[in-house]
Amino acid sequence: MTYLQWLKCASQTLTDSESPKRDAEILLSFVTQRTRTFLMAFSETLLTDDELIVLSECLKRRQNGEPIAYITGEKEFWSLKFNVSNATLIPRPDTEKLVELGLEYLPKVPCEVLDLGTGTGAIVIAMATERQDCLFTAIEKNKDALILAQQNAAQIGVNNVYFLQGDWYKPIKNRKFSMIVSNPPYIEPTDIHLSQGDVRYEPRSALVSEDDGLADIKLIVQGATKHLNQYGWLLIEHGWKQGEVVQTIFKQHGFQLVETFTDYSGNDRVTLGRWFKP
Repeated sequence: MTYLQWLKCASQTLTDSESPKRDAEILLSFVTQRTRTFLMAFSETLLTDDELIVLSECLKRRQNGEPIAYITGEKEFWSLKFNVSNATLIPRPDTEKLVELGLEYLPKVPCEVLDLGTGTGAIVIAMATERQDCLFTAIEKNKDALILAQQNAAQIGVNNVYFLQGDWYKPIKNRKFSMIVSNPPYIEPTDIHLSQGDVRYEPRSALVSEDDGLADIKLIVQGATKHLNQYGWLLIEHGWKQGEVVQTIFKQHGFQLVETFTDYSGNDRVTLGRWFKP
């Protein structure tokens, strides 16, 4: 079977996927270790028996709904390649908005930044590659996720990120930062989307939060008042229906210049505010 023949068959098989052709191309590229350009230019190339066996297994996993990123073990974010596992959320394009805003609001001078619940390390590593003059601290409760984030930092080659294991602010004691960023759990436990699509395979601990999905956001906002420098910024990613209520939480804790920004699909995604203590 040639590359072209397999791609056609696989695309027809992945009927439940939102992007069957793209999924098939990613799997074929992953198994053959060939670029997409090569696959298209040499589409008549014959697959080996071993490649067909591996491709068949990958296709079955994708048919069952397993995310492509978990099958290949990697995901691109901010034009960087991150290793992923089922111990972490899969980095999503919309989260790049948080990175974009973080870089925009960072002071122009060297400073310290905290990332809470770092997961794969995608947010903090992306920011660290852009601001090598800053010192970044990343906290993650899950040990396996923390190890993965450290591996990603080493693989990408950033040396200005320090990783700590623990629950939110506990590992940093009385330290203060010029900026705190976080993409915390924000889905309410009864949300029907938890049983649909890729999220079925992702760790619920990284997705679900009590109090209508707001419990962890409230903890982060409250704790930020003790760990931000005067005029420091807090940026939190949240659900597309949570912008207004998250703004209220920020304001209740004394944050100013509070604003919600939309993601690249036009949905409310990131709320930020500046800490000012009279």
